[in-house]
Amino acid sequence: MSDALSLADGGKFLILGIPGPEVDSATRELVQAIRPSGFIFFSRNIRSPEQFRLLVDELRELLPFRPFLAVDQEGGRVSRLRQIGIEPPSARDLRERGDLSLVRRHGTLTGQLLRLFGLNWNLAPVLDLGVDDEADNSLRNRCYGRTPDEVARFAAAFLGSMRAEGVLSCGKHFPGYTFVHVDPHETLPILDRTPLQLESEEWKPFRELLPACDSLMVGHVRCPSLDPSGAPSSLSPAVVEGVLRQQWRYSGLIVTDDLDMGAIANLYALPDAAELALRAGNDLLLICHRPQLGWEVAERLSRLPDSIRTPAERRIETLRERLADPLPFTFEQFVNVDIQVGRLRADALSREKASLPTLNEAKRSPVETF
Repeated sequence: MSDALSLADGGKFLILGIPGPEVDSATRELVQAIRPSGFIFFSRNIRSPEQFRLLVDELRELLPFRPFLAVDQEGGRVSRLRQIGIEPPSARDLRERGDLSLVRRHGTLTGQLLRLFGLNWNLAPVLDLGVDDEADNSLRNRCYGRTPDEVARFAAAFLGSMRAEGVLSCGKHFPGYTFVHVDPHETLPILDRTPLQLESEEWKPFRELLPACDSLMVGHVRCPSLDPSGAPSSLSPAVVEGVLRQQWRYSGLIVTDDLDMGAIANLYALPDAAELALRAGNDLLLICHRPQLGWEVAERLSRLPDSIRTPAERRIETLRERLADPLPFTFEQFVNVDIQVGRLRADALSREKASLPTLNEAKRSPVETF
């Protein structure tokens, strides 16, 4: 087995972020060597509509298979495309309005926008409960409801409309950030909930939407009642294999939350975390901010036994078959969809909120504003 093939055998389990708005030589060399399953995009990658579509196209052409091309486009503050367009209403904004037709419009426009840029996988919707909008648990304004039924109803409307446009969904963040008190981007939270409590409340939306979600994301929490070892949920066989695979009989694709988040990065070297995550039962691993470590991670994963790798490979390829091909892009199409996002924002938010400029609008010249 050549070194290149060996690295690709490990790289297939990775979704990588890239450093900037262009494919530099180091990124190109890395991608061609380890052949990640796809990419995730952030604000740092987006400068203009035309530039972003060219970036997505160039990355796609570097791989010999159809890649996962992912983004977090939830609405509100977690809307990567607000760099170049109008910020859609957040899940909280939509739940407060209480109109399912607005949520469906949001899903439709989100799907159309992502397809326009050649993207095929949205890491949304959030299925956590919004019981405390002021809690420092990373969920502020991102939840579709305070109750399980509310979350399930609104999230189902969003993902169903988005999927109708050809963009796959990802329910997150199992086993739940709802009742934690620290931000996993910074440190590892403790989820002090029993299995009975979890099943009776925050797991209900996951259970209900399991057949509708194209994939699930496992978050980073320490939940002693699920895994007494103290392992983070994303690295825990008791959580991923034990609960999702065995108890729930979930056979779909599971992706980790970003392994570069403080909850994991403060405690584990990245290759160690990646190996533990794959052994736990995850299929794809997000490495969003340190792609340069992809060499070492791919090499480590390539050495894992077939009993670990083969089931994950099968689930990855099963979902890959459903990834949509890119649609043609024109700037005029983007303008049309962006205008509709603006109308949705106006219909969903109060006049005061709707008139607030997005980060991008504040930077644009009058000529560029539409």
